Amino acid sequence: MALVNIQVPDIGDFDEVGVIELLVKVGDTVKAEQSLITVESDKASMEIPSSHAGVVKELKIALGDKVKQGSVIAVVESAEAGAAAAPAAAPAPAAAAPAPAPVPAPAPAAAAPAAAGPVEVRVPDIGDFKDVAVIEMLVKVGDTIKVEQSLFTVESDKASMEIPSPAAGVLKELKVKIGDTVNIGDLVAVLEGAATAAAPAPAAAPAPVAAGAPVAAAAPAPAPVAVAAPAVAVAAAAPAAATASVPAHQPGTPTAGLPHASPSVRKFARELGVPIDEVKGTGPKGRITQDDVAAFTKQVMAGAVQTKAQAAKAPSAAAGGSGVGLDLLPWPKVDFTKFGPVERKDLSRIKKISGANLHRNWVVIPHVTNHDDADITDLEAFRVQFNKENEKSGVKVTMLAFMIKAAVAALKKFPEFNSSLDGDQLVMKNYFHIGFAADTPNGLVVPVIRDADKKGIVQISQEMGDLAKKARDGKLGPADMTGGCFSISSLGGIGGRYFTPIINAPEVAIMGVCKSSLEPKWDGKQFAPRLMLPLSLSWDHRVIDGAAAARFNVYFASLLADFRRIVM
Repeated sequence: MALVNIQVPDIGDFDEVGVIELLVKVGDTVKAEQSLITVESDKASMEIPSSHAGVVKELKIALGDKVKQGSVIAVVESAEAGAAAAPAAAPAPAAAAPAPAPVPAPAPAAAAPAAAGPVEVRVPDIGDFKDVAVIEMLVKVGDTIKVEQSLFTVESDKASMEIPSPAAGVLKELKVKIGDTVNIGDLVAVLEGAATAAAPAPAAAPAPVAAGAPVAAAAPAPAPVAVAAPAVAVAAAAPAAATASVPAHQPGTPTAGLPHASPSVRKFARELGVPIDEVKGTGPKGRITQDDVAAFTKQVMAGAVQTKAQAAKAPSAAAGGSGVGLDLLPWPKVDFTKFGPVERKDLSRIKKISGANLHRNWVVIPHVTNHDDADITDLEAFRVQFNKENEKSGVKVTMLAFMIKAAVAALKKFPEFNSSLDGDQLVMKNYFHIGFAADTPNGLVVPVIRDADKKGIVQISQEMGDLAKKARDGKLGPADMTGGCFSISSLGGIGGRYFTPIINAPEVAIMGVCKSSLEPKWDGKQFAPRLMLPLSLSWDHRVIDGAAAARFNVYFASLLADFRRIVM
């Protein structure tokens, strides 16, 4: 018996990969090629197998650790430590007679991965998806491809998935590019397959071993190396380890304990703090999609389900939930059909995404809302006059455009409103990108006017019109909705007086406006009709205090009352 250090083998072009799963514990008896841990990079996940059989005496790593090629992950007490290299050096006194003995019998699987000649790669069964878009290329022409290596990533409105190669070889041609749409069965690539055995003498006799005949090496005996192992080959083990390469993880056949999801989906789950092994997959073969993770998050936030960690910490139902730490009572389960006819309608994709974000923002951010009124009598008269004068040119400005310019001036005067929290630090922004809420048939979105401080009222109005149209047509891209410093949510002519807008994280404030109305105001001599605009400023109390918020609101209202202050 001897103690053997099990090291991370050659895992390809990956450095400092994270340990996401421990598959064994101290005291377990492991076999050669049995998986010990699972590691993951941004592009792939793989299981690290043991190079020796024996008893695990010590684990050198823990969940969350970073490892690389050569890192010691475990110490195994093995009876075959000294014999690892022996099979490969099987007795060969006569150099002319290479014996096939070193290769174990179960190697026929090595002949399957690839055949010599061109191999067509087509889109496999990806479930109930049609015309999915290619969003990322993971390989290029000339690359050497392994079996089940991902070639590119496709995305529908519900899920993203990686398309693997069914064979090994050299990539000779790519039939798709970013932006293309594909369906099941489409030709996407052509590989030049690698032969599983050197064949200088295809007619070599299998039975008689001709001493001294070099062609004996071409006998169709087991191949010395398993062709294109899908994940990791145990390169750090003795030379004989190459004779028994076992796939660490086949994407189509998930191993017990490893969630059936792509690396990108697992990364998304980690960013949200979601235990992915508790998420039920709805994709092909039970694959967990990004939508599954988002839906699980929404259910947890709504109290409909609990994670195992929450259930362990939460008090019993009899004791009742305290409400602290979201240990709330479960969401009520009601059979609505008992009370009358119903129909069910799926939430739009926008509402699914925004709902979870809004819930997070409301729970995490300590909201406070200040209400005030702005006298926009003169500004509205100017706006109407300007639009009438420019009616023939097609130029039309909106009150919201004036509010965006007022927001820029207020942010310059009160810079803490133009910031974001990053841990214990406050990020002060020197740019002014203003978001505005746009109502669409599928839900609310927030396009962003970039560099609003450098644009005039007319240009802002035109950009708002273009972005609002893109929003209604469902054509807004991520660049159109990111980078905002401050948001304005306007109910316009719908009605209402005041409301509490939810802050659009990572921003620290948002201005809500409702329908203006004529009100009698005392001017010192008499009551006069004035057009008043209700303002509702929500702010993050972790960053802003009440006095600053009140001053901001008053200043914002004064700018709308007399727009000349903007240029002063």
